[in-house]
Amino acid sequence: MAYEYKQGFFRPKHPEKYKGDADNIVYRSGWERRVMQWCDTNKNVIKWSSEEVIIPYISPVDNRPHRYFVDFYVEALDNNGNKQVYLLEVKPKAQTIEPIPQKRKTRKYITEVVTWGINQAKWKAAEEFCKDRGWTFRTITESDLFKM
Repeated sequence: MAYEYKQGFFRPKHPEKYKGDADNIVYRSGWERRVMQWCDTNKNVIKWSSEEVIIPYISPVDNRPHRYFVDFYVEALDNNGNKQVYLLEVKPKAQTIEPIPQKRKTRKYITEVVTWGINQAKWKAAEEFCKDRGWTFRTITESDLFKM
């Protein structure tokens, strides 16, 4: 399934659940919009936000500090009624798999390697950030989205 590049503003049915400005929720893809709808309508989700959590990381490309705006912060009740906090990143499955080394270094391959490296640095920083707080970091791909 192709990555959906729809963008727009999300209007929640339950603005009281949104942690931040519920009048300014931006989605950058149809997949992000789908997660927003799930967060908004799922009875186990207590609070959620989009791109409100910022995590510093060092880019392997320029070895300089950058800021990672995680797609989603979600507070939800687990099956035992305990509150859990998750940071979620929505990505195409192809960007979650290390590129296979190629003999010919095409522009496409180089872009994939750079994207992979940056994503790995961001996700490592996010995992450490979450570990320090007792939270969980997870990437969500189309395989997960279409089960929701």
